[in-house]
Amino acid sequence: MSHEAISVFDMFKIGVGPSSSHTLGPWRAANLFLNSLQQKNLLDKVISLEILLYGSLAKTGKGHGTDIAVQLGLCGEDPVIFDVNKIDATINDINQKKKLMLNGKYEIDFDPAEDIEFLFTETLPYHPNALTFLAALNNDEHIAETYYSVGGGFVQKEGEQLNDESNVILPFPINDADDLLHWCMKTGMSISEVVMENENAWRSEANSRLRLLEIWSVMKQSIFLGCHTEGLLPGGLNVKRRASALNKKLLKNESYNDCDSWFKKIKEGGNNFKYTLDWVSCFALAVNEQNASFGRVVTAPTNGAAGVVPAVLAYYVIFCDGNDPDSNPDKIIQFLLTASEIGSIFKKGATISAAMGGCQAEIGVSSSMAAAALTECFGGTQRQALMAAEIAMEHHLGMTCDPINGLVQIPCIERNTMGAIKAITACQLALQSAPDYAKVSLDNVIKTMWNTALDMNNKYKETADGGLAINVPLSLSEC
Repeated sequence: MSHEAISVFDMFKIGVGPSSSHTLGPWRAANLFLNSLQQKNLLDKVISLEILLYGSLAKTGKGHGTDIAVQLGLCGEDPVIFDVNKIDATINDINQKKKLMLNGKYEIDFDPAEDIEFLFTETLPYHPNALTFLAALNNDEHIAETYYSVGGGFVQKEGEQLNDESNVILPFPINDADDLLHWCMKTGMSISEVVMENENAWRSEANSRLRLLEIWSVMKQSIFLGCHTEGLLPGGLNVKRRASALNKKLLKNESYNDCDSWFKKIKEGGNNFKYTLDWVSCFALAVNEQNASFGRVVTAPTNGAAGVVPAVLAYYVIFCDGNDPDSNPDKIIQFLLTASEIGSIFKKGATISAAMGGCQAEIGVSSSMAAAALTECFGGTQRQALMAAEIAMEHHLGMTCDPINGLVQIPCIERNTMGAIKAITACQLALQSAPDYAKVSLDNVIKTMWNTALDMNNKYKETADGGLAINVPLSLSEC
């Protein structure tokens, strides 16, 4: 049976906020367009460029920084390593000079106000997140290529397969939760062990482990920076950052030097319910405040939902495991491997794009990922982990995506706190339950999520045309 091979590093991508589908995806699409021109030996022949943004990319493009991302991508910058502190200066330079250094080498005339067109009323049939690059060459020829940002930073060029890695033959091919459970039962391996065996088809286990710890390092850094940065979020809503103030209140002016010593101070504060709940919320707020500020985060599985998995993993590291997973990283690797597989199953069976499925496809999926991962790390069975994933999504079904002013701020940031708490609750329920008596399977809920997505009115799919986006005054300073 055919299957789509999705790696853990497809689900967890290091990038720049505020949106995986509206920022990271278009950025990567611009990189891919440069590569296409280079392969055809046309890069130095380009004299002008025009970018057309369709559908959801147009409607919320300004709020999500789609125009900024495309320009940085065309400059040849890499979202994984680009210094986010240079974003404003780079974009301002392009605006002032009306020039763009294509791939960092070839200067062309480029006026963002004229050459990036937001087509608010046009949507291409394949996916709401579409963009077309139109290049004029010095021999009077023209090149046009269309790309689709299909969620989670995944990009598909029109007429091509989504991912060349889909051709990789995995030892344990998985399309749905039943497939995953089949391999677990047949081999006796845990979910994370099955996933690692599949990852070995791409690279060595040692390499995978190092890269997973890098993913965790970026997650930790986004939590730490978010908890130590004050001020207002950009975009005009004047939303005040809250994670930093909450961090100070909870730690009561304790001193520390870095993220690791900060984690230890948090742990020393105890583990009563209210204290723990406040910290989980603080972690999630921190990541998504960073995301909203064009900071570096990890898609998990998207940028808009980037705070859930890190918040739950930080909860596990600080409050739940006496073996100190940072010193013995097996548990962190186990958590991320398990979470990624749940996310990939949702992507295959439904969507992780809010423009296709509403916020259930982002916060709902991230909550399911975190719930399953936490359950396995607590020693739950494979069935209990899948049950936790199902419970988490079941209580996100129908959640709309209605960002005020098209910004990934209200209600997106707080929704990450809710997704994290629901993940922990789903884990606890699953650990105290017998999955054999469950009435709803994970595959059932994924199918239901997709049906719900198809039925959902388009104005609730990341367009800022409905819900809170039209019912809350834009002068509101805090939700």
